[in-house]
Amino acid sequence: MAPYSPSFFLKLSQICKRKSILYNKYSHKSCNKMQFSLMFALTFLGQESEDGKICFVKIHATWDVLITYAEVLNIKVPIKENDIPSTVENPLDCMLAPLRLPEKVMHPEPDYFTAPFSRDKQELYLINDESTFFSPSMRNRIVNYILTRCPYGTEEGKKKFGIKRLLNNGTYSAAYPLHDCQYWKKANDPNCESERYTLYMEWARFLRFYKEQPLDLIRKYYGEKIGIYFAWLGFYTEMLFLAAVVGLICFLYGLFTMDENMSSKEICDPAIGGEIIMCPLCDQDCEYWRLNTTCESSQYSHLFDNVATLFFAIFMGIWVTLFLEFWKRRQARLKYEWDLVDFEEEQQQLQLRPEYEAKCTHKKKNPVTQMEPYLPITSQAVRFCISGTTVLFWVSLIIASMIAVIVYRLAVYAAFASLMENTQTLQPISGLLTPQLATSVTASCLNFVIIMILNFLYERIAIWITDMEIPRTHMEYENRLTMKMFLFQFVNYYSSCFYVAFFKGKFVGYPGAYTYMFNRWRNEECDPAGCLIELTTQLTIVMAGKQIWGNIQEAIVPWICNWWGRRKARNNPENLYSRWEQDHDLQTFGALGLFYEYLEMVIQFGFITLFVASFPLAPLLALMNNILEIRVDSWKLTTQYRRPVAAKAHSIGVWQEILNGMAILSVVTNAFIVAFTSDMIPRLVYYYTASENEDSPMSGYINNSLSVFQISDFPDRNKPKLNPENFVICRYRDYRYPPDHEKKYLHSMQFWHILAAKLAFIIIMEHVVFIVKFFVAWMIPDVPADVKAKIKREKYLTQKILYEYEFEKLKERLCQGGKQNSCCGKC
Repeated sequence: MAPYSPSFFLKLSQICKRKSILYNKYSHKSCNKMQFSLMFALTFLGQESEDGKICFVKIHATWDVLITYAEVLNIKVPIKENDIPSTVENPLDCMLAPLRLPEKVMHPEPDYFTAPFSRDKQELYLINDESTFFSPSMRNRIVNYILTRCPYGTEEGKKKFGIKRLLNNGTYSAAYPLHDCQYWKKANDPNCESERYTLYMEWARFLRFYKEQPLDLIRKYYGEKIGIYFAWLGFYTEMLFLAAVVGLICFLYGLFTMDENMSSKEICDPAIGGEIIMCPLCDQDCEYWRLNTTCESSQYSHLFDNVATLFFAIFMGIWVTLFLEFWKRRQARLKYEWDLVDFEEEQQQLQLRPEYEAKCTHKKKNPVTQMEPYLPITSQAVRFCISGTTVLFWVSLIIASMIAVIVYRLAVYAAFASLMENTQTLQPISGLLTPQLATSVTASCLNFVIIMILNFLYERIAIWITDMEIPRTHMEYENRLTMKMFLFQFVNYYSSCFYVAFFKGKFVGYPGAYTYMFNRWRNEECDPAGCLIELTTQLTIVMAGKQIWGNIQEAIVPWICNWWGRRKARNNPENLYSRWEQDHDLQTFGALGLFYEYLEMVIQFGFITLFVASFPLAPLLALMNNILEIRVDSWKLTTQYRRPVAAKAHSIGVWQEILNGMAILSVVTNAFIVAFTSDMIPRLVYYYTASENEDSPMSGYINNSLSVFQISDFPDRNKPKLNPENFVICRYRDYRYPPDHEKKYLHSMQFWHILAAKLAFIIIMEHVVFIVKFFVAWMIPDVPADVKAKIKREKYLTQKILYEYEFEKLKERLCQGGKQNSCCGKC
């Protein structure tokens, strides 16, 4: 490469002053391949690394390039200071002062009215300093836009363009924007704002977990797309606080009323539960057991299966609506403050993916963009068929793995039941560790391991499928990938919870006529105290395990990778280990970095909404995780990753629709959990229709909920090998006629009454919650009134300023006409 003068190198090395610098790293062997056709637009500088084998090229956009592409990208810039008075201060602000950050950090720039940039009208804009007029994220985005569309040669008559293709073919090994300084110290240049250092000190450290997030500074440094993610995550965490408090109160209610629960009292009573002989839990090898052996598990199930469960399920249905509606308002405010009001997704539709342009050789006329590449319908149909078949195959694989876990549960359940029952004491090894709970814990752990393995595969399969479809735009690519990954993870994470909630214990049959899977394994039964405690166990293990594993992946893995990559340079002085090499050794955030962050949070959102009736502490666990998640994400982004390429986004995109869908589904699932998984409806039916004791209405419920089976009716397949105490009858959980009834072992009328009550409850609860949800959504406007006023004021001022500007230009042109002297005198 040609030598550069030290002064030229020094000028372009002022990284803090040149916020749009982009570095590319490539080997000397590939240098001759490059045909730089943008020398008129960008300034290049080469610099070798310490070992002399790697060459870095610095790219800097000039002022003419910035203003040209600012107009092309329709970037809004300051046109006038905001003259709308700020809203009235909240009297509670003084109480929130400890949570506030300094004003310079929260709002690094004054509030302006803005308008799309036009290079022909530069005098309209507040250009005080050309080097700082465009923010770092704007410069970052402009340079990346140029590089992704920069032609560099032809091959077989086809144009080759874009930095991504050069990265793929090995000409360049990396392309990334530089951070403005080290994260642990400010830059030496006093003109540098050292925004990375400020973000680390005020945002990325865990000790600042109670502080608000500097969203404006995040947006200025990283761009709107990353800023909107952290705004959403912070708002979601704030709203979780309310759900966590209510959930904790419901849990404490269950804790304080444990001793008053009549069902567990009867189960634990030796004169009642101790005298009830239950039918064997498995065929032949299991023995008869006494009901009071499940005393402790029945007491703990009351923590989650009580009246507060119904209240919390209804509350969460309304909370979800409040969260989504208030987020729309918060999002509308950010759209105005961040100049995204007129930014629509249709603008992105006009920006084709470079991969799409490179792979699509056919051309067609577009009424907007004239000629553009397109993919023939036949090719699209073939690709979608392959994609759909692949998706169905992998979803079927998830279901097959869930069935395998169910088979494991059935096989191990029989082993645990046989191992834990003892004919002499008739008590399990531990009062709490029942066969049902032992099976649920081990199966949940196994299911979590399978989930993690399948996730590793699904990510790669989903990306491969989406690449094969060749989406037209970046937005279309992200939306398709989002739907595929969400579908995979939805089935993967929630299938086991759906099984425990809606299938386990529902198709058991009865002694002498049990239901078998594959005609071999007997279906599981619920604990006499209900299946809700097992759903809670399943949910806790999968949810907590996912959060712990996710934080390990996000924080520890990048740190280890960076530490290993810098092991040879840790002792080198700064002049030998340059800033661009340090940034190169960091991890790559990637175009899909935010996608995985959203996916993680949306899956968590599903856990705390779809199954929250079974575990009121789920929002509290999510709150604690998210407080950590914000700081982990900010820490890794600020310290462990290269600076991402800035991108605009005015919303959270397709995730909003996914959240809306999950909110509606959560009302249905929680209604079914309360009706069919908990014991609330059977208790209420007994309380109002079958109770005979006015002083203690729930006494006798356990005896009423257990049917009688005559042991002599056991077929050889089910009959236990041993019956040392010569029991004549045993009890099982169901509502069936006794053996001496003319409708022997058929469902009793009480069963049908309870089923009708469950269905009625589901209909009533769903309608009540949906009516309240839609009413709340109707009452809360999506855009705050003050934001609407500011938008109208800005449009009015913009039109007025443009009118006055054009009027003055017209006067000047008239004055310069044929009657210049007389016209100018009048003017």
